[in-house]
Amino acid sequence: MSTLTLKGPYWVTVRQHRRVLWTVPALVVAGLAAVVALRSWASDPQDGVLYSNHAYSALRLFMEFSGKGLLFLPLLVGAFVAGPMTARELESGTWRLALTQSSTPKAWLGAKVLVAATVVALGSAALVGVYRLGWVRVAGTYRFHWADTGAYEATGPVLVAYCLLGVALGVLVGQLVRRTIVAMAVTGLLTGLVLLVLGALRWSFLPVVTNTAPLPGKSGWLMPHGALPMGSGYLTASGERLSWDACLNQTQDRNSCLADMNVTAHYADFHPASHHWPTQLIETSIVLALAAAALYAAFRLVRARRG
Repeated sequence: MSTLTLKGPYWVTVRQHRRVLWTVPALVVAGLAAVVALRSWASDPQDGVLYSNHAYSALRLFMEFSGKGLLFLPLLVGAFVAGPMTARELESGTWRLALTQSSTPKAWLGAKVLVAATVVALGSAALVGVYRLGWVRVAGTYRFHWADTGAYEATGPVLVAYCLLGVALGVLVGQLVRRTIVAMAVTGLLTGLVLLVLGALRWSFLPVVTNTAPLPGKSGWLMPHGALPMGSGYLTASGERLSWDACLNQTQDRNSCLADMNVTAHYADFHPASHHWPTQLIETSIVLALAAAALYAAFRLVRARRG
């Protein structure tokens, strides 16, 4: 992390945290080397022997752990910004040194935000690119569906947005708490909570697509390949929806329904693969709006408390 062209509080911020900042490009390079090596080692698997191909299995294992690991990246970013970058200086009082160097509290906080946000945005975007390089070889297989937790976050801009949210929450909580360890814990908890809540809501951002098929007949073809199933069952003549096991409970045969049930068709609700990018963009916009609100509050706080 070169400091040759940086001045004032920006130079100080990079100088203080240069070792940690250097871990971001190091992580990208290490991940890229691992993915390229595993892709080169893993020849295209033959039908029916996916899991007997040891090289391919190694690639799958690496990608699975990488996807789950990237889920924790926003929490780690938020914890670092809240603790070592912000709360520790307020706790120890060293932030006052910046004010003796013709700097203002707003410039002191702005330097931390800009340095952290720049490194985090570029680094997380690079990690998304590295992950996608390996993911394309295993996409669509078990645990690597485009909507699976881990794969979804690590293959689009939503991961970058969550990391920037970690930066914004970090500088806000760091000022409010002013205790290094506590600020790290609180920021990690808040960032994780946002991840969980939006993860539970994301498939309600867009309306599901519904396909129907008249009875008698099979319902397996109602969803296209790669779709994310959201629900299925039966439709009655009045339009009422029955669960997928309604006929099974009555007749012990899933494909046979009692006449008085008035079942006329199968139905299936799903998100097609084409919903991946619109959902990513909607969720990214929501997360960036939350980050902007937290950042606005952080700058209002530093101005109100420290002038």
